[in-house]
Amino acid sequence: MTKKETAKRYLLLVVGLFFSAIGVAFTKHGELGVSPISSVANVMSCRVTALTLGNWLIIWNCILILGQIIILRKKFQPIQFLQIPLSFLFGWFTDIGMKIVSVIPLPHYTVRLLMVLIGVVILGFGVALSVIGNVIMNSGEAFVKAISDTTGHEFGNVKIGFDVSCVILAILLSLIFFGGSIVGTREGTILSALLTGLVVRFFTSRIKAPIEKIL
Repeated sequence: MTKKETAKRYLLLVVGLFFSAIGVAFTKHGELGVSPISSVANVMSCRVTALTLGNWLIIWNCILILGQIIILRKKFQPIQFLQIPLSFLFGWFTDIGMKIVSVIPLPHYTVRLLMVLIGVVILGFGVALSVIGNVIMNSGEAFVKAISDTTGHEFGNVKIGFDVSCVILAILLSLIFFGGSIVGTREGTILSALLTGLVVRFFTSRIKAPIEKIL
């Protein structure tokens, strides 16, 4: 891979992160829950409001990077430290997205649900761009891959287990911090879990070939 192609692929990754963050902002604004991987950060942003959702996403992603280091140990490749600045970018992009969507009124439930669905489409598009870029995985996917490589279990099965674990942890944190109430994890989380993969596949199958030609 030439330096020019590498630069293009990292640029595509950053663009993908931007769209993914905007997607998260849309789902968050709908207040019906966010994607499973963002659910823990979402609950914490509701509890400790001094930090934004973007701030908590940075913290959560860094925890996942630390988890990779613990799991992989000497097998953790130095280039994977690039996940750290990318995590900061994702957090900043999310806060920018929150400011953009904050002007959208939410008069009733239908609009909130529409916000979630739009967010899932935008998130899926962003993930598709990142996948096509094929350079550094986001911290969540990289954490899943670390477990998969270490245990020998199939990536898809580990991903399902990871997503479920994130949702369970988010619910437990909510029950602890909000007096037994579930906050920040609702039907939007389920919709995101069910639909995001389908959206990623839809976009990847249609835009991968033309983008690869440019790269």
